[in-house]
Amino acid sequence: QVHLVESGGGLVQPGGSLRLSCAASGSIFSIYTMGWYRQPPGKQRELVARTTSGGSTYYADSVKGRFTISRDNPKNTVYLQMNSLKPEDTAVYYCNAHLSRVGGQGSYDYWGQGTQVTVSS
Repeated sequence: QVHLVESGGGLVQPGGSLRLSCAASGSIFSIYTMGWYRQPPGKQRELVARTTSGGSTYYADSVKGRFTISRDNPKNTVYLQMNSLKPEDTAVYYCNAHLSRVGGQGSYDYWGQGTQVTVSS
């Protein structure tokens, strides 16, 4: 079993900041990438940011310069620091990990349960 547990969502005013955390636990052999996706109301899920075990990062154009993804490999934890938040950042944010399990074959995607981020005055 593998579990991804997110925390840190909430309500914030435009221009404010939030920090999301996601910890992976269970029978994990190796985590290759960890990232954050979001799904705004009535829209499809989209990739926000992703980081590899080697430290490479990717950001969606809409969040470049405002969001920062970081990762604590020994703790199997990924963070998303969100600054200068805008109303259009309102969404359910999902943590994702692409990993292999102890004793398993291949690598697969795992998802957190989602955390709501609402940016509103």
